[in-house]
Amino acid sequence: MTRRILLVTHPRRSEALFVAKAVVERLTAMGIEVSVQADEARALDLKETARVHVPSQESITEGASEECDLVVVLGGDGTILRGAEFARRLDVPLLGVNLGHIGFLAEAEREDLEATVEHIAARAYTVDERMTLHVDVRHDGELIASSWALNEVSVEKAARERMLEVLVEVDRRPLSSWGCDGVIMSTPTGSTAYAFSAGGPVVWPQVQAILLVPNSAHALFARPLVLGPDSVVAIEIKAASEGNGIMWCDGRRHVDLPPGARIEVRRGLRPIRLARLNDAPFTDRLVAKFDLAVEGWRGNGGGARPTS
Repeated sequence: MTRRILLVTHPRRSEALFVAKAVVERLTAMGIEVSVQADEARALDLKETARVHVPSQESITEGASEECDLVVVLGGDGTILRGAEFARRLDVPLLGVNLGHIGFLAEAEREDLEATVEHIAARAYTVDERMTLHVDVRHDGELIASSWALNEVSVEKAARERMLEVLVEVDRRPLSSWGCDGVIMSTPTGSTAYAFSAGGPVVWPQVQAILLVPNSAHALFARPLVLGPDSVVAIEIKAASEGNGIMWCDGRRHVDLPPGARIEVRRGLRPIRLARLNDAPFTDRLVAKFDLAVEGWRGNGGGARPTS
């Protein structure tokens, strides 16, 4: 059976399009069919051929897991998060090639592209499951929205000039109330993204946890918290609040929040599967992405491992 992958890139960035066209040509020459979304196919000036497939949006969203076995994303973290939406719908792994700046979600860099294509063709990758978040939004007891996130769910003030007044609840018990710019609920994967910028800790991906990070909260107790993976976090916009809020999932999907809205966040039932090309530890990725100073490191000095 002929293999098919879904290729996702940024249709308005010339560098991404240049790289994407080369990848399409290489993969099709190796006998692999490539699906490309219609707007990206137009930007790439691709015609439908025996090996380049331009699916309708409906055929992707309804699921085509027997047709595509991998989503390959060429771009920065924003484009990779868009690719994650397709990977989740299709229930297939996602492999990101960084064409942006830090690219924490990416597995490969542009300079490794030729080897990456070889790995894709040979299926020479392992799969790492990453925890997601599920979120429900209610108002006056009525469910008004549901969504999910790979990185984070953020509840933010809608107007710059007003603070957001919130009550925070963990596992059905009140924790605190804050006037703040917002509150971030993050996965370990998202701990190096928005939550990190707001002062949250970096959490290794294999740790199962939910991060709760207040953003510019006017309160004595407003520290980042690391919760158990089965905890349920609720943020209520106080009914007497003068300002509205807005909820963002991975910075891509948003819901307007009126006073009185209740946002419940818990572990998602469906993880995202990331394709991995090597088994380098997360420590090495952290050092490389943040350009951390490690000069002078001499290793563990050959010391014995603890036995207990």
